[in-house]
Amino acid sequence: MFTLSVYGALALLCLRIALGVIFIVHGKAKWGMWKMQPSEQMPAGMLVKMKILAITETLGGIAVLFGFLTQLAALGLALIMLGAMDFKIRTMKRHFVDSAGGWEFDLILLAASLALVLLGSGAWAIDTLLFL
Repeated sequence: MFTLSVYGALALLCLRIALGVIFIVHGKAKWGMWKMQPSEQMPAGMLVKMKILAITETLGGIAVLFGFLTQLAALGLALIMLGAMDFKIRTMKRHFVDSAGGWEFDLILLAASLALVLLGSGAWAIDTLLFL
């Protein structure tokens, strides 16, 4: 019988690459926040959170991309996405699909992160080489 289950490791690699690249790009986009000063549009508390996100999204993305401590990194990224969704829903009052930026993409990133938390990094990962 023909089965596609042999492609599980490839599927996890594809998921890790996509998720890792997305978080690296989004984290790197926040690096400019390090030069900013608090303002009315970006209060000091929010600026600190954005700086923390710049670091954690970038490092989490790199870890997921290469499959290093994948489940832990993916759990951290899932928590970030829960926070992003909460902020968009409760603070910004955004809808699931919104012309100003809904939270549908955040939900996909949350689901992908949770998939890696549950399934692990797969065969082609540093975790596998280090027997983690």
